[in-house]
Amino acid sequence: MPGLDTNVLVRWIMDDDPRQATRVQRLFEEVREQRSSLFVPSTVTLELEWVLRSRYELDKATVLGAFNALLETQELDFQDEPAFERALSLYRQSSADFADCMHAGQCGSAGRAPMITFDDTAAGLPNVRLLET
Repeated sequence: MPGLDTNVLVRWIMDDDPRQATRVQRLFEEVREQRSSLFVPSTVTLELEWVLRSRYELDKATVLGAFNALLETQELDFQDEPAFERALSLYRQSSADFADCMHAGQCGSAGRAPMITFDDTAAGLPNVRLLET
């Protein structure tokens, strides 16, 4: 199962380059026909959120909608999907940034909670503890 880079998912979500977006769609169709999947590393989900928010100026609700659509895409297999789903839930419910939510989700998924931080906002997440100075 091959892995995907962030730019492939950006083209598919944003459809800002018709030639590349069409090629991504064909790739998904090929994978579907082969009854296979494409791997999405956790690092790609982090970068994807940043690109959608920073470069395309999408609001949080739109980014969450895009991620939910990706999770429903049968051709995609996410690294540590339970941690990713937990991160999305935390992100939806808090003011913490997505990266902190992802870090906390992965710590929890690995059985390594609480996550310790100096970030006051991140410390408001469940299973995250502020390291006092």
